[in-house]
Amino acid sequence: MFGEIKNTQGEKLDYIYHKGGELKQIVVIGHGVTGNKDRPFVVALAEALEKSGVNVLRFSFSGNGDSEGKFTDSTISKEVEDLGAVLDTLSGYEILYVGHSMGGAVGVLRTSQDNRINALVSLSGMVDTAEFYKREFGMLKAGEGFMWDEETCPLSQAYVDDMLQIGNVLAQGAKIKVPWLLVHGTEDDVVPIKDSEDIFAKAHEPKELFTIPGSNHVFSNEHTAPMIEKVVPWVKKQFAH
Repeated sequence: MFGEIKNTQGEKLDYIYHKGGELKQIVVIGHGVTGNKDRPFVVALAEALEKSGVNVLRFSFSGNGDSEGKFTDSTISKEVEDLGAVLDTLSGYEILYVGHSMGGAVGVLRTSQDNRINALVSLSGMVDTAEFYKREFGMLKAGEGFMWDEETCPLSQAYVDDMLQIGNVLAQGAKIKVPWLLVHGTEDDVVPIKDSEDIFAKAHEPKELFTIPGSNHVFSNEHTAPMIEKVVPWVKKQFAH
C-alpha cells in the first residue's frame, strides 16, 4: 500500500497495513523494547480496529522483528526518528498513534514536537526511562548482558546512555495538547502504573486514564479484551468529525 518505508539511516521498516475503511485516517501502532509488530495483543488490537472500519499500520522499529538495522542501535531517540519516517509516508492522513511500553515514551516525545499526530494512546506507557533502565537492567553490564536473558536482545551502551539522558518524559507530556488515552494494568510489574498516573497528572485535557484490574504489562489472556473494548471506541470517537 505504502511501498517501502525507510528511516533516515536508510533501514527498511517492516510493517503490516490493515485496510479498514476508505477515509484518509489511520492508526499507527508501535511496540515496546524487545518486542515487534507481531505481539499478540498488538495484532488483536489492529484486527479489531480494522473490523470496526479503521485503517491500521503496525510496524517494527529498526533493529527489531523483521526491520533492518541492529538491535544494539535501538534507542528511544532513534525510534522517535523511525516514527517520523512512518509519518512522512502517511502524508495527507489523519494519524492516531498507539504506543506500548517504550513505544509509549516514543509517542510522547514525537507527539510533543510533531503536529501530524492528531491523537495519542499509551498502553502501559513508559515514562521514567532512567528508573526503568536501573530497575530492569541496572545489574547488567552493557556489551555483555542480555535484556531479560534474551540472547537476541543484548544490552548496549547506546541504549543505556539514551535512557539516562532522557531521564523521563514528563515535561514533554505536559506539552501535548491532542486527545490522549492512557491504558494501564494494575499488576504491571515492568512499567508500574505510577508512570501513567504521574504523566496523566501533567497532561492537558482532553485526557483519560483507564486502568485494567489484574492486567500485566502485555494485557495477557482475559485482559486483552477489556483493553481492546476501551481503545477501539475511543479511537472511533476521535475520527468521528
